[in-house]
This record gives sequence, C-alpha cells and structure tokens, in this order.
Amino acid sequence: MKKLYSEKYISAQEAVQKIKNGDKMAFVGNPEALFVALNERMSELKGVETYNMISAGFSPHCSPEAVGHIHHNSLYVGVQDRKPVEEGRADFITRHYSRIPSFFTDVETMDVGLFHVSPPDKHGFVSFGITVSFVFALFKTAKLKIAQVNRQMPRCHGDCFVHVSQFDWLVEADTPLREFPRAELTDVERAIGKNCADLIEDGATLQLGIGSLPDATLLCLKDKKDLGIHSEMFADGAMDLVEAGVITNARKTLHPGKMLATFLMGTRKFFDFVDDNPSVYMAPVDYTNDPYIIAQNDKLVSINSCIQIDLMGQVCAESFGLRQYSAVGGQVDFVRGAQMSKGGISIIAIPSTTADLKISKVVPFLDHGAAVTTSRNDVNFVVTEYGSFNLQGKSLRERAKGLIGLAHPNFRPALIEEYEKRFKNKW
Repeated sequence: MKKLYSEKYISAQEAVQKIKNGDKMAFVGNPEALFVALNERMSELKGVETYNMISAGFSPHCSPEAVGHIHHNSLYVGVQDRKPVEEGRADFITRHYSRIPSFFTDVETMDVGLFHVSPPDKHGFVSFGITVSFVFALFKTAKLKIAQVNRQMPRCHGDCFVHVSQFDWLVEADTPLREFPRAELTDVERAIGKNCADLIEDGATLQLGIGSLPDATLLCLKDKKDLGIHSEMFADGAMDLVEAGVITNARKTLHPGKMLATFLMGTRKFFDFVDDNPSVYMAPVDYTNDPYIIAQNDKLVSINSCIQIDLMGQVCAESFGLRQYSAVGGQVDFVRGAQMSKGGISIIAIPSTTADLKISKVVPFLDHGAAVTTSRNDVNFVVTEYGSFNLQGKSLRERAKGLIGLAHPNFRPALIEEYEKRFKNKW
C-alpha cells in the first residue's frame, strides 16, 4: 500500500501539468502550493473555467493576468473576487450555500478538482480539515482529483475523511493556513452584542459567523449555561467559551456533545484547538445548512448581519445596489431552520449606521438594484445598538414603526416622514 501512495506523490508543477485547455476546475480549501504552480503555468492555458466559494490569500485565477487564460466563476464574492466581478473579468453565480454541492452534481461537472488535506493517518485516511463545504460533491464528480497534503492542516473529526488512494495525484507542501485575527470591538458593536445576548437562553444552540458582531455577542454570553454550536462556521470566540465552560453542547438535541460546522476560520491558536478535537464535528454543507437538519436542534438561535434593511423588513446582505459584495451564503438556510426549530429564533444584527454615521442602514427602500437576501416573510428579530424588535406577526405599519425605533436618532425624522406618507397617518 505504501508503494501505491508513493506513486501518487508528484511536485506541484507536475500536478498542474495535468490541467488541459478548456478544462472546468473547482477547488476547496485554498491549496496554495497548487495555486503558486498554477500561476507559473497560467500563460500556457486557454479557456480554463474555475469555480470556488471564497478566494482567500494568493488567488491567481482572480488576477488581471488570468484574462484570456482562466475565467473565474465565484459562488461567493469575497475580497479577492470583488474587483474581478465588478470589472467583468469574473462572474458570480448566486445559490444558497446548502445547495452548492448540488451545483457540482446536477449543474456543472468538473474536469479537475483541487483539494487541501491533512497527512494520511496509519490507515491511509486524510481529513479535509477546516474546509469541508462541497468537497464530497466535487470529489464524487471531478474526473481528476489532485490534493495538497499539508502538515499544517488540522486533522478535524466528523464526516470529513477520505482514503488517500482515492486521489489521482498528491502534492506534499507545508504552507501556512490563512489566519483571520480578531477585530477590535467598538462601543456600538458591544451594545449590539448585548442586545443579541439578551435574546439567548441557557441551553440554546447557536449559529454564528466570524467578525465583530459574533465576537461581541459571544463576549456577552459568559453568564449563560450549556450553550451549543450548530453553524456553517465558528471561530476563536467560540473556543473561548468552550474553555470557559459556557459552550458544552450538553443540551443539544442533535449531535449532543459536538460542535458542528462545515468550515472554520480563525487564528493559529484556534486551528490548534480544533486539531484532533473529538468535540468538533465537520460535515458537508448540504447537511449542516439543510433547514430540516438545523431545525432538529431545539432552541436554535441564528445570528446574521446585513448591509441594509427596509421598512418592510426586506434584508439585503450581499450587494451595494448593483455592486456584488458577498452572497446569500447560509443566511436564509439558518433563518428558516432556526424558526422551524422548537423554541428557536433568528436574529438579523446590524449597526444602525455606517461607521462614519453618514448613512443609515435602516432605510425606506433598498438601494436600486440591491438583492433581497432574506425576504420580509422570513425575518424574525432585528437587533441594532438601540434594541431588538420581532417582525413576526406584525403588520407593515407595525414593522415600519418598530424598525424606525431601531434606527439612529439622526435618521429617524426622515424615516418618520416616509412612514406618515406611506401609511396616511401621523407618527
């Protein structure tokens, strides 16, 4: 068996020579060694189409030099994808995160799949580590499978293993994983975190993302008991609450004792925490983000953010007008799953204004061309630094009034003027 493994190991430069003109190629987990080799060969290629979720770090497929050689299709617009998409050098495909795997099984079949894995154990199994996402759908359908084997990739537990013999080619390269340090919290973010925390009961299971608002919420949960995690991702803030004995997963009704996620982002300390940690359960996104699976967690609380919310409760979380900024991700998956959960709630958390206080995020109308990420029919609680308001069961008039109460005082007069015009009565 060792001889079989050794025959699969080649250099990154040899691996990318397997890519042919006109190939469709997808990648998961940002295998940087393969990206570097791909960049070296890019000028030789023509008509290659690439697909992935978030491009992080070195991303040759997003560079201006890729034009005429590689055309990128982003399933989630991030820092590296925004400018290429805006300039027409790349395209954006919109799809709920839970349905990304079916894109690769039912819509587009890939010629090449690039993967990022931990070293094999004594039985020959590698872990997909911190990014499971749509790997199994891609692994099942890609005609050619190439993996970067990286000793810096945590060996995560869960539904995230595959035998090394199933890959066509393997590249050994120990490249550092991209880290995401914590942001400094503002007073506004801390206030939002407290308002979110006030809605969370002992024994709740949480869906949280990465960034200042999830961190602010987690900081305010230290007096809670037996919280759990079922999320598309979690980061350092959750680790802190595990170490403080707040997150125990003991009262979870699905996968008790386990923190569920489909990808992880954080610092090196966090990656060391999840490495070989049996309480961390990684799974494909069509499982973690399936609303019917999410709903099997009693008291599931989902917390997501957005760019704007209008007076009807329509949420835009992915674009500034026509400019694509991110994507729907798992927001709708968890908004719906949380409200199907016994005792569950969903929260849209948002600062009332931009950081410079010049633009209100509670608006009469979404910007022209803005995408409605979460419809007014799905939105439950909305939280700003000024409090929380539950839209469920409220008339359009009541919604508008409640949302104006969450807006920054500087912008309330204009919102009240719109309210009086729209509903034909005085505030």
